[in-house]
Amino acid sequence: MTYIVDFKNVSTVGLESSPIAEALAGLRANEARYFMNKYKHEFTVEPADESQETIDYVNRILKEERDIEFAAKPLETSRFQVENINWAYVFYEDGLEVNVLYTLDGSKPKRAVGFKLSEGMEVPKELEGKFKFARQKSKLAGTIRGSFFVIKREY
Repeated sequence: MTYIVDFKNVSTVGLESSPIAEALAGLRANEARYFMNKYKHEFTVEPADESQETIDYVNRILKEERDIEFAAKPLETSRFQVENINWAYVFYEDGLEVNVLYTLDGSKPKRAVGFKLSEGMEVPKELEGKFKFARQKSKLAGTIRGSFFVIKREY
């Protein structure tokens, strides 16, 4: 069942099994606010067990581009198109968010995988020493640490 993320009244719905559910809910709400403000798009998520195709898509890119496979359990996903950009999100039980930005056209397409760490979580062992994380303050999510890499292949 899909769920529209409310960034005004942050809820842990769907994220209850996370040891840092409140922080992960704030991170998810931060994404919802971004898409509403920038694109007037409602950010919806669905349970991971109902969205295996999105998880497989993100996992394939992670594996083929950087040989990354996360041990953490996926809780929710989101996948949609806004303007000429395909977006895919996976929210993990440990507080990690992985997103894929993939433009569909243009002379210089933007294609990248982003990682965001919820406040209070450690850097996952799969990313340790491979990425530098920048800090960003958010009223909804506290301090978010983020990093990314550019996608080289076609997906």
